[in-house]
Amino acid sequence: MIQLTQPEILLMRKAGQITRDALDYAKTLIKPGISTLDLDIMIKKFIISCGGSPSFLGYEGFPASICASVNEMVVHGIPSKDVVLKEGDIISIDVGVIYKGYNGDAARTFPVGRISSEKAKLIEVTKECFFEGIRHLKVGERLGKLSHAIQVYAEKHGYSVVRELVGHGIGKKMHMSPNVPNYGKETDGPIVVENVCLAIEPMINLGKKEIAMLQDGWGIVTRDHKPSAHYENTVLVTKNGVEILTL
Repeated sequence: MIQLTQPEILLMRKAGQITRDALDYAKTLIKPGISTLDLDIMIKKFIISCGGSPSFLGYEGFPASICASVNEMVVHGIPSKDVVLKEGDIISIDVGVIYKGYNGDAARTFPVGRISSEKAKLIEVTKECFFEGIRHLKVGERLGKLSHAIQVYAEKHGYSVVRELVGHGIGKKMHMSPNVPNYGKETDGPIVVENVCLAIEPMINLGKKEIAMLQDGWGIVTRDHKPSAHYENTVLVTKNGVEILTL
């Protein structure tokens, strides 16, 4: 775990604020008839107008500024003019922002118009998984306590937790150690120290946990084609508790 200085924490807060604001802006855009490419273009412009830059664009070759993952797509959906949102869809928007060399990363799953109660509950429980997890994120404790709490909460509601994709440390790089799984034993993982930033991101499936990658090499979908939801925030862990930088 990389411990941050106070000046670095200030920059992380600003990166987090822009990330949060970009997701709030995204929420105002989502409606039936809009393409995920249009979302990408407008959110990119918004991030730049706030003084940040989209960290996903060009990251390991990713061709867009946001990830836009619809229905059974878990994460890493490439925005496209051919993917047009329709009533009843759900869409996960993942946003990364660089501000003066420091990163914010967060995701939300949004309804498109009126959605089924089944999908609405999945979105809500996925969000609750995050907050259940951070209740157990404390300096001096194993990181596995957070991971275990997320898994238990999701499975208690009849959902499954993706295994192959995890959260991560974040700071001067978007992806840093340690990995932050959404499953596991309470005794797993490193001991949490103060002044570290983590991107915690439950990815919860309505059906089974198994996933598959699309031919584009990016999009990850559920194998059973049932919906998936994603809720992520960048957090700062201090001796006094957890500060959510992207909320």
